[in-house]
Amino acid sequence: MFNQDIFFNMNTQQPLNKLPLFSLSSVQMRTFHTTWLMFFVCFFGWFGLAPLMPTIREDLGLTKSQVGNIIIASVSSTIIARLIIGKLCDTWGPRKTAIRLLIAGSLPVFLVGLAHDYTTFLLFRLAIGVIGASFVITQFHTSMMFAANIKGTANAVTGGWGNLGGGVTNMVMPLIFAAIVGFGYTKQEAWRFAMIVPGVMMLIVAWMYHRFTKDTPAGNFDEIDRSNNVKAKTDWTILGDWRIWALTLAYGMCFGMEITFDNVASLHFVDTFHLSQSSAGFWAGIFGAMNIFARALGGIVSDKVGAKTGMKGKGILLAIVLLLEGIGLLLFAQAGSLALAIISMLSFALFLKMANGATYGIVPFINEKNVGLVSGIVGAGGNLGGMLFGFLFKSESITYVEAFTYIGYIVIAVSFIVMITKFIKKPAAETAASTAGNVAFAE
Repeated sequence: MFNQDIFFNMNTQQPLNKLPLFSLSSVQMRTFHTTWLMFFVCFFGWFGLAPLMPTIREDLGLTKSQVGNIIIASVSSTIIARLIIGKLCDTWGPRKTAIRLLIAGSLPVFLVGLAHDYTTFLLFRLAIGVIGASFVITQFHTSMMFAANIKGTANAVTGGWGNLGGGVTNMVMPLIFAAIVGFGYTKQEAWRFAMIVPGVMMLIVAWMYHRFTKDTPAGNFDEIDRSNNVKAKTDWTILGDWRIWALTLAYGMCFGMEITFDNVASLHFVDTFHLSQSSAGFWAGIFGAMNIFARALGGIVSDKVGAKTGMKGKGILLAIVLLLEGIGLLLFAQAGSLALAIISMLSFALFLKMANGATYGIVPFINEKNVGLVSGIVGAGGNLGGMLFGFLFKSESITYVEAFTYIGYIVIAVSFIVMITKFIKKPAAETAASTAGNVAFAE
């Protein structure tokens, strides 16, 4: 397995200890911008169908239960894919892994338009979900390029800007759909042709990844000497650390809710407030657009709090933002007007996305010899949360309003679990026997 610490100490170009956001002068910053753009574009492919679901539901004659199954499929396949992609990052390097994922992942995005029944559409949605594993590459690659003092912030920014794709997708895909209809195509044809756009975007970014990035500041894996690298073995003893499971629960509540909302927001606004597909997509997009700052804000505040109060403060911060997320969800569920729904949505969105960043403000310090494995477990929890929430929205006996309410209470309950968890950084001696190197980084 790849041990990033070896490269951090080489007398070659070092990982950056600053984050000059508007610079492209170094391979670190070119990689930084390319890798968040990669996840941003993958979000277009991953959730490009979500804002078009009112039309797709009518075209394919989908029931509420079938729509729920599609939501579950779109996030469940990502769980396994992230574990595999993490291993491939370690073996091939993030650059080759990204290029191959983008090219392979573009195929079901291009071809989903061929689906004309529920079963075929479900299978395509399952296949498309694999590209959600692109966040593994984003976090892994950013971690290669930045030093420890800025790594958390850099990861939060790339994660947030990549997640921003979910919001922009909800806004832009209905416009692309409308433009295609304007050229004389039917609605049934338009949603199919619209998915060609994210497929092309993915191929363009695959070329950019090949052209502008390196695996490490020292070069690509096949260009540098890795003969002295310590081979890592997966240390499954860390599964006995309750802190990891508390963070897994937390991430299921924040990122799991985020991808769930990306999937159901347009349908909720259409069905509850009788908006048009374009208007519903716009307001759903505002939710995702908050990633431009909110996730990074969570990571930055976590770093600041940690500098003053240590891991205990980081844990309390995460518990507080989760609690506020849950309260915001309850207010959103009970909103009787569009205005109140939007205000409460913005409130829970802010704290949800801050919780994303605050979670990964803790993850790298749980077990510094197995950061990748911890990240993979916690990241999988995010998609697992999204998958389980999908069952609530699938139920014929539970309305979307009731589903949001139940989730709000669950998030509040988890916030108290996080609050009583002692996120104390263990002495290095306690992890000395753990394997060196990282397995994977995952959202």
